[in-house]
Amino acid sequence: MKKKLSPRAVAALTNSFLIAIVLVIGFVCFLPSVSAASEVDERVCYHGNASDGVSVMINVYWGSELIDGFLDVLDKYGAKATFFLGGSWADDNVPLVKKIAERGHEIASHGYFHREHDKLSLQGNREEIKTSADYLALASGKEIKLFAPPSGAYNDDTLAAAESLGLKTIMWSKDTIDWRDKDADLCFRRATEGVKGGDFILMHPMEHTLKALPRILKYYLDQGLYPITVSENLG
Repeated sequence: MKKKLSPRAVAALTNSFLIAIVLVIGFVCFLPSVSAASEVDERVCYHGNASDGVSVMINVYWGSELIDGFLDVLDKYGAKATFFLGGSWADDNVPLVKKIAERGHEIASHGYFHREHDKLSLQGNREEIKTSADYLALASGKEIKLFAPPSGAYNDDTLAAAESLGLKTIMWSKDTIDWRDKDADLCFRRATEGVKGGDFILMHPMEHTLKALPRILKYYLDQGLYPITVSENLG
């Protein structure tokens, strides 16, 4: 004969069962939505498709005095880069914008006033991105195809605005964080550690970054990786 459970034991089992249900429901509810993640991935590019190419991304809102040095190093190693230019910076540095384009590098949008795009409305995002892209096209004589949100901050309206303007939204797969950590060796390590074909490497016009750039480019070439523009990498 089976032993009958006491009321206290029944209550304990019931409570345990209810707690387990609550935990399972909570776990499922907090899992990221696969469909939402897939939708974002389709509109945001974190890396390219080249098996033997990497892309140096130079975000520019300052460092005008260093741009010539960056261009000279890139030329020395036969490297091409994508310069994501702030519209307000470009407005004050038109000759440098033209020089970057004339040296065969890609010009792309980094917004106009370095705003927090994740806090802008659809109209606000569109105005900020369009103003920048239109001005850069006028200054460089090149079609603008890419947009990188300042600080990597974006929302759904940012992606929709960029898409409506025919621009791809670009992030990165490697970040040198050179704006914060002013160390050439650290910049080199972050730009090269585990690097592989298709990577987008983010940097800025900083003195220590310029100092590390020859070593970075030489390392890529020694690994059989060719520095190409972001659009070439995506293509």
